[in-house]
Amino acid sequence: MSREPFAKESAMPALARLSALVLLCAASPVLAGEATIEVRPLDDVKAVFATVESVDEVLARARIGGTVSALLVDEGTQVKAGERIAAVGDPKLALTTAGIAAKLKASEAERDLAAIEHRRAQDLLAKGAATKARVEDAATRLEVANRAIAAIRAEVQVSAERSGEGAVLAPKAGRVLKVHVTEGSVVLPGETIATIAAENYVLRLALPERHARFIKQGDSVEVGARALGAADAALRPGTVRQVYPRIEDGRVFADVAVEGLDSFFVGERVPVHISTGKRPAIIVPREAISRRMGVDLVTVKGVGAVAVQLGAPTADGIEVMSGLKSGDVVTW
Repeated sequence: MSREPFAKESAMPALARLSALVLLCAASPVLAGEATIEVRPLDDVKAVFATVESVDEVLARARIGGTVSALLVDEGTQVKAGERIAAVGDPKLALTTAGIAAKLKASEAERDLAAIEHRRAQDLLAKGAATKARVEDAATRLEVANRAIAAIRAEVQVSAERSGEGAVLAPKAGRVLKVHVTEGSVVLPGETIATIAAENYVLRLALPERHARFIKQGDSVEVGARALGAADAALRPGTVRQVYPRIEDGRVFADVAVEGLDSFFVGERVPVHISTGKRPAIIVPREAISRRMGVDLVTVKGVGAVAVQLGAPTADGIEVMSGLKSGDVVTW
């Protein structure tokens, strides 16, 4: 007699009991933890737009009047401090320099004659044919001629310096924002040739004045992706470096320091997330939230599943806008 059918019949009840145990374990929730809900202060973060601005905008000006003979930069050009960006020429300077040079030669000729007269008077005095007064007079004329030459040489240096001032130099390193003239333009002394943005860029915020009492120097902010860049770029940390003590048109202005602004356009808008005060909030761990049929649920001890309305995520959980109260114990 075969025993195989009996073996199969004996195994079936054991298999059925194992399956039932597995189903029971799956249906029974396993509590991984619990947390007591408390209302706590949370930064009220606002998303605003800031504009990329230069800390300093400097003006490259013409030092002499004349005609722009050369223009070496254009909008967007990177320049170094002291770099030549334009040249202003004045034909009168060349004529003045030539006149001073001719005057110098005439004074040098008068000095040579005075030197000859002085030596002659000294020779005659040695022979007894001239008086000491004549020698002193000749020495005085020679001294006057030498001083006149020194004065004219100083005028030559001044003229050369004025000619060199025709070169318009960049006062600081940075990027040229605007060129105000073209080649051939007639400019006056002190007229602006170009506007240069210094290399140190910041983000400038303009917040409603009701937020003025909340923002202060040293506050941390988060800077989003540039408007012209990738939309999924990660937030970057920034720091409020200066809050301006004046409110204009109902807005308070502040500068935010953040790395990596060198390639941005001046005036480009960038989203910034900044705290504008504190507000009470309820935060629950992410693990305590489940989603069923499009509804967010949280299990409250002694109550069961409770539908909640979620807010923004935080560093240690997710804010719950409604559905829970202080003192509730959530489990998961």
